[in-house]
Amino acid sequence: MSHNRIEELEVYTLAEEISDEIWNIVLNWDFFAKDTIGKQICRAADSISANIAEGYGRFHFKENKNFCYYSRGSILEVKSFIRKSKQRNLITKEQYTNLLGKLETIHLKLNSYIKFIGKQEASTTRQK
Repeated sequence: MSHNRIEELEVYTLAEEISDEIWNIVLNWDFFAKDTIGKQICRAADSISANIAEGYGRFHFKENKNFCYYSRGSILEVKSFIRKSKQRNLITKEQYTNLLGKLETIHLKLNSYIKFIGKQEASTTRQK
């Protein structure tokens, strides 16, 4: 699972895709919905991939993992906003189900990536 470029990291590309998908959904909302929950859900969705990228750019395993933890928090924040969006009739049941499924996949892949970082850290520590 060695990656030379962030774009080769599947969890990152999936996070980028869902943030674009959410952006495109929010674009169709009325002003009030965009100005309140819309801005928040877009920022939180963008934060998922942004934190993965920032951690990836760090040269220390611990820092990388910390940014992945921030990303994981953003996933949960987006899930919360997705539920609110469904309750407020801003998204359809199909959009709700689709987005939650994609977020769950990203969540699982991020957890795997965090474990991978931990194994890399342990391996590097043993080599010293």
